[in-house]
Amino acid sequence: MASEKLHSNKENLEVLYEDNHIIIVNKRPGDIVQGDKTGDKPLSEVVKSFLKEKYNKPGNVYLGVVHRLDRPTSGIVLFSKTSKALPRLNKLFQNKDAQKTYWAVVKQRPPKDSDKLIHFLKRNPKQNKSYANIKEVPESKKAILEYRLKKELDNYYLLEVDLQTGRHHQIRSQLSAIGCPIKGDLKYGFDRSNKDASIHLHARELKFEHPVKKVPVHIVAPSPKDAIWNSCLD
Repeated sequence: MASEKLHSNKENLEVLYEDNHIIIVNKRPGDIVQGDKTGDKPLSEVVKSFLKEKYNKPGNVYLGVVHRLDRPTSGIVLFSKTSKALPRLNKLFQNKDAQKTYWAVVKQRPPKDSDKLIHFLKRNPKQNKSYANIKEVPESKKAILEYRLKKELDNYYLLEVDLQTGRHHQIRSQLSAIGCPIKGDLKYGFDRSNKDASIHLHARELKFEHPVKKVPVHIVAPSPKDAIWNSCLD
């Protein structure tokens, strides 16, 4: 697991956008968005602590979790600061009106430089893993993404992925299914883990209409600082 100093706390929290209704942060690999059986402090509580201190709030801080990112993944996470905004944001994501773009670093060059992938994902809760099937199988859910080869690195390839559905481990599973597991992702077939237990999958961009102001919001999250991510920006 990533070392504690890499995890978010209220002092090092990277806030990408904030107003009266929403707050958007850049999640570090290793952070969990919501509490789970590990008992580790989730990012939602870190954001609450940040807001409580910033605004000197005496009581409990309201914060609604709109969506999640896998623990080893980095990038954009959106929270609601008001009970008015939360159902509107939930509806936005349910109706696929939020445009989510990810960066993924893979070892193998994909079969095509750009493609639309359609699979039927079946989740195995015991393994916490989703299996991609070409044809529909019982209890599977349709998963759609589009990718394009953005950059050739020395030993890897940077893919830009537009997510059209939001399934469990969707990008990880679908890229693995075409022979392109994400760097560091042992669960989906990469040959070795990253030292900090991260994977090279980053929620890079988010575009949506503000739930209250009704104006476009476009957020870009800086990628983590390591040699490979840095080479993606050169």
